[in-house]
Amino acid sequence: MTLDFREKGAMPSEESLELDRPSDVVVADPRTVVLPVGPSSPSSSVSDREGFSLQDTFLEVWANRWFVAKAAFVGLFAAGVLALLLPSIYESTTRLMPPDNQSVSTLAMMATAAGDKLSGLASDALGLKSTGGLFIGMLQSRTVQDRLISRFNLRQVYGASSLKDARERLAINTSISEDRKSGIITITTAAKSPQLAASLAQGYVDELDHLTADVSTSAARRERMFIEQRLQAVKQDLDAASKDFSNFSSKNTAIDIGAQGKAMVDAAARLQGELIASEGELSSLRQIYTDNNVRVRELKARVEELNRQLGNLRGTNASLEQKDAGPSDSSTYPSIRELPVLGVAYADYLRRLKIQESVYEILTKQYELAKIQEAKEIPTVKILDAANIPERKSGPQRIRIMFLGTSFGVFLAIGYVLALDRWQSIDSHHPLRVLSLTIRRGLTEDMDSARSRMNQRFKKDVPPASNARP
Repeated sequence: MTLDFREKGAMPSEESLELDRPSDVVVADPRTVVLPVGPSSPSSSVSDREGFSLQDTFLEVWANRWFVAKAAFVGLFAAGVLALLLPSIYESTTRLMPPDNQSVSTLAMMATAAGDKLSGLASDALGLKSTGGLFIGMLQSRTVQDRLISRFNLRQVYGASSLKDARERLAINTSISEDRKSGIITITTAAKSPQLAASLAQGYVDELDHLTADVSTSAARRERMFIEQRLQAVKQDLDAASKDFSNFSSKNTAIDIGAQGKAMVDAAARLQGELIASEGELSSLRQIYTDNNVRVRELKARVEELNRQLGNLRGTNASLEQKDAGPSDSSTYPSIRELPVLGVAYADYLRRLKIQESVYEILTKQYELAKIQEAKEIPTVKILDAANIPERKSGPQRIRIMFLGTSFGVFLAIGYVLALDRWQSIDSHHPLRVLSLTIRRGLTEDMDSARSRMNQRFKKDVPPASNARP
């Protein structure tokens, strides 16, 4: 498209302004010739007309109205093409309730430990008008941005070559603000995809919740961490004590020393009573019968068996010496003589096991209480409005872009018309006019010289065509 910068009869051409124009005529307006009032001097810096009035400006623009209209059309066309080429943008918004006032001290400690942008807020934490200021600082921290970039692969989405560029693009596409009256925090994210916009808004909420838990330095958290470490150590001691006790019980067949001792004493007393009764009966039969009598031999065998069983229950000194190697072969269970020795070791193992069980039980209860207290002290993120998938695009505003493009074309054309008219009204002997013409002629000569050199080089490179026919 070619724009005609001059209307017929409205604006003189540049060639009509030459340096050899007679000095007795001064052109003040393209449409008016003013009679000379005196000889012009090359050193004059202003024209005879002191300036443009509003009426002259309007007339000049009106005279070039078609040029302005063409410039407006070009601006409209260029803005329309640009608006159509720009991708659609979708925005998703989520709103958060402000943190509780009781969490101000906790938030201040979190800000001090978190570092980054939060470190600047730590000194003013207790003097904030709204505790949501720390939440905003945490949302704008590098930690949250890096997690979101890694979570949604934003470097590939934004086409960023470095992590820093991705952070800058994410910051541009994110708006975080706080209502000073209500303290409600608004998070708005923009993306080319509606699903990505909603996911980013929800991602900010999730990462804020995780960050508050990670950087919490409350007393309940420190107590919970200490109890957790002690609980692990006590659990190992409890497992070792249980293993030692089970090995000892299995090796010595010591299920319950107290119950076993009582049962063995009762059994020994019963055997002793049967033995006494059998011996008395045997003595009576021997007075009547000989030792070869069947009844005498039966009672004699019974007495021997009772003595053997009673001996096994009572045990011997040799059995005590063999306890280190294992239980005696004569009995499956320890004897009454062995019970006191086993009882000491048994009581020691059992006491260690009971102590570890008691400590583990107490620490488990304290651990659960510390976790509940920690959850109370950590400020939770309360969502007022969840992020939804936008149904309509929020940008670009194509009508506004086209209006701005048209306005820019109009103002640019008007400025060009007024500047050109002002330039043409300057005296031909003005230093600026002389300088511009000199530069123009020099550029023209340089271009002609360059064009001629290129033509000569082209002629040298191309071989002459042969006139001979085959």
